[in-house]
Amino acid sequence: MRRPVLVPLWLTYLFLYTPVAVLVVMSFNRSDSPYAWAGFSTDWYGTLARDDEVLRGLANTLIVAAGATGLSTVLGTLLAVGLARHGSRSRLLHAVSVMPALLPDIVLAIGLLAFYSLVSATLGLYSVLLAHTVFGLAFVTAVVRARIAHVDPSLEEASRDLGAGPVGTFVRVTLPTLAPGIVAGALLTFTLSLDEFVIAFFTAGPKDPTLPIVIYSMIRFGVTPEVNALATVLLTVSFTVVIAAQRLSRLTEAL
Repeated sequence: MRRPVLVPLWLTYLFLYTPVAVLVVMSFNRSDSPYAWAGFSTDWYGTLARDDEVLRGLANTLIVAAGATGLSTVLGTLLAVGLARHGSRSRLLHAVSVMPALLPDIVLAIGLLAFYSLVSATLGLYSVLLAHTVFGLAFVTAVVRARIAHVDPSLEEASRDLGAGPVGTFVRVTLPTLAPGIVAGALLTFTLSLDEFVIAFFTAGPKDPTLPIVIYSMIRFGVTPEVNALATVLLTVSFTVVIAAQRLSRLTEAL
């Protein structure tokens, strides 16, 4: 009885991941055509490593992802602790804290672009960084809040009773217990920022494209084996980071 039930599940997986598998395989194709297999080769990865536009987009993406991850992690952790300790009765505050993650990307992107226009801000890497910080902050807050739910508040109370101040208690007791959730949220934010296109497309300057924008410009007139190689690299990095975040999340639930 169980096998027939699993058939739709496996068909769904097949439908979702077959194109990804084809993309990875064709990235090792010797031919210039992305559709005709002509033998195994890693030449396209070498071509990718010599492409100045791709390297510049990669550098911009890493700068934005690293900066947004750092800001989102700090602000999201503080927000999660504040909501758990002082805003538990306010459903509105909890809803607002995760709203950037729930809003469609296009809506958030247009809203951020309108805000930048209102304050006459020049678009560049910093505008994308701030936009990704807003986007990632919601995910860090959600992950850290889930970790706080498993933390015994009596540990903080004991620390205060023993003479530690609020800052000392936060640094020596709260942060170590939240560390797995904080790291998991940071990894998730880094992955989302690395692959994010819509918000970056609306908030980036013309001279500072991120890697997803570079990829978009490359595939406007067709997919090439170089694009397949680049997509495979991004897929590998994203997959590795997501697996690490999931393992840390399980560790958070177990502790």
